[in-house]
Amino acid sequence: MSREVRALARAAGAALAMAAAAVCGPARPASAAPKIAPEHLPHGAAGWAASGWGGVRGVTIGPIENQRHPGRGYGTAASGRAMDEAAAMGATWISLTPFGRVWDGKGTGVDLVFEAPFEENRRNVLAAIAQAHARGLKVLLVPHLWVESGEWRALIDPGDDAGWARWAESYRRFLLTWADVAREGGAEMLSVGVELRSWVTTPRAASFLPIIEAVRRVYPGLLTYSANWDDVEHTLIFDALDLIGINAFYPLAEREGASFEELLRGGRKVAAGVDAVARAWGKPVVLTEIGYTTRRDPAVRPWEWPDRMKDVVVDERSQAEAYAAVIAPFLDARTCAGFFVWRLYADPDDVSQEAEWGFSPRGKLAELVLRDAFTARWAADGPRLPGEVLGKHRARTPGVLGWELDPDEL
Repeated sequence: MSREVRALARAAGAALAMAAAAVCGPARPASAAPKIAPEHLPHGAAGWAASGWGGVRGVTIGPIENQRHPGRGYGTAASGRAMDEAAAMGATWISLTPFGRVWDGKGTGVDLVFEAPFEENRRNVLAAIAQAHARGLKVLLVPHLWVESGEWRALIDPGDDAGWARWAESYRRFLLTWADVAREGGAEMLSVGVELRSWVTTPRAASFLPIIEAVRRVYPGLLTYSANWDDVEHTLIFDALDLIGINAFYPLAEREGASFEELLRGGRKVAAGVDAVARAWGKPVVLTEIGYTTRRDPAVRPWEWPDRMKDVVVDERSQAEAYAAVIAPFLDARTCAGFFVWRLYADPDDVSQEAEWGFSPRGKLAELVLRDAFTARWAADGPRLPGEVLGKHRARTPGVLGWELDPDEL
């Protein structure tokens, strides 16, 4: 085990104690959930840091909607346990990811039914939002598209102008339906799309803007869009949104066997690029997904999905070092509101959702990295308040996260 990860493990004890104390306190009623309005977000790339809302310490809670797993999806007691675990890590936000079904890459339309009847999924998502608010967690709702043919949603192509018009109208109905759920549940933020490269990085992006306008009329909270990491600079709709969202599965090295120092250099390069995007648009960035699988060299091709891998060598240290290398440079980035870890599941004890070398950090060295990072002080937290240092520490050395206390904070 490397020196850096050993240090992470030593630091975890304090983080565990603080997080446990937080989660054992009384739950807040859903009605007490804080509301964040777009008009209250200060202008500029550092607007989130200036807002005083605190860094987005997020964990994605994935659904378990298969009918063969009753009582284990959103809104169930199992879902509540998953949120308890997220809060114990130090999370302040959770992301919920309901799906709509698309049959293939031709984009003939979006079916609201996914694994269970839509009305059932709707009730369950609303219940999950209430569970999060009762635990003092804010919510990002991210309606996803599941393509049955296995094609990537980023490459959906309905063909001619008529096909694109039908697709836009179908997607509009899908998104407005979930925007209404976000409004009813009081979710603080909504993503208007996920990895829709063929649409929002091309001249056809103009047809997406009226959809955003329609969402604004339905939903009063913050809006983002989850661009893929390699096309965010070409996405054309951010001017209509409040935050720039990035699914940040960035590679940190070009070769296998890279050292932690090499990974950290890669992380610094990523953070510099994200900062440039934020400043170009004059809006803060939120990393709507970050994650690395639990295998050897996950930071080389982090987008490779667990269920498509064979003969994988499980390697917790490599996952933990990748997390540390990508997170550390963002702790001092005023233009990054925070990030959402990909991911836990709505039943934390269900091991059927992904292989042991999957993305989940639960119970692994990567969880220690996250606990420590979540309890550190971030630039995105904004100005200090009297007494705030109690329970927060600030990383002074990039890549060493939070186990160094600033002498000024003692």
